[in-house]
Amino acid sequence: MMQLTARSVSDAFAIVETDYRVWQAHVDKSWRGWTGPHGGVIAALLIEVARRAGGGELPVRAVDQRFLGRPTEGAFTFRATVHSVGRSTAVVDVQAFQGPGVIASASITFGRTIPTGVAEHTGAVAPEVVAPEQCQSFALPPEIVPVGAHFDIRPAAGPLPLTGAAESVMCAWIAIVPGMPTDAATLAILADALPPAFFPTLTAPVAVPTVALSMHLHTDLLDSAPQPVLVRTTNVSTGGGWSVDDIDIWDRGGRMLASARQTRRVLG
Repeated sequence: MMQLTARSVSDAFAIVETDYRVWQAHVDKSWRGWTGPHGGVIAALLIEVARRAGGGELPVRAVDQRFLGRPTEGAFTFRATVHSVGRSTAVVDVQAFQGPGVIASASITFGRTIPTGVAEHTGAVAPEVVAPEQCQSFALPPEIVPVGAHFDIRPAAGPLPLTGAAESVMCAWIAIVPGMPTDAATLAILADALPPAFFPTLTAPVAVPTVALSMHLHTDLLDSAPQPVLVRTTNVSTGGGWSVDDIDIWDRGGRMLASARQTRRVLG
């Protein structure tokens, strides 16, 4: 699973600044998910725009995103508002537009790494799984989910999607193809790489669009985290047309990189 890291999110989606705190980007149809452009890509673009607008070199600490419309592939415009909280913290609000309408918004928190007298806690322990080289690749069907071609997914534990299993959990080694550096933006893409966690209990897919995504970083990523990373998604609850998943991401050394929670509508 060799990883090429020449491409950034900015390169992949042609992010350009067109005015003061206004950016444009383009998402082509190869990044289409179940019902539209991959939700993790939209989150990644919001994060990258926030970094350019006011995050500077501060590490991303938290992301709170909402979908406000139904995006389509093509051009996006982003507008950012910067809030200075102090010398060590900044918050940037970003809106994503297609035409005159806002289709997504996010608030991204940046924070400096500083020493304290409080004992450090490393977060949830990574599950014991076999190395990615010993796992078979699993491909999402490109005719249904084109974005699957952008992921090298190697299930490491738990059932596979659409197998009628009893468990609502999946765990896999995942890398982005072609390779990208592992930063906050690409972690958002990786957090949304697997299908909804209840998919192993199904035998046919249903539409489950994301309504809200939150993500928390557990490291400043100053120490590189090569891909693949280990991603585990677990269904917390499903009912009444709504579903909530928790996602955890670790590097190969067992360091917890990020945790996320997705709230989705169940349309099937």
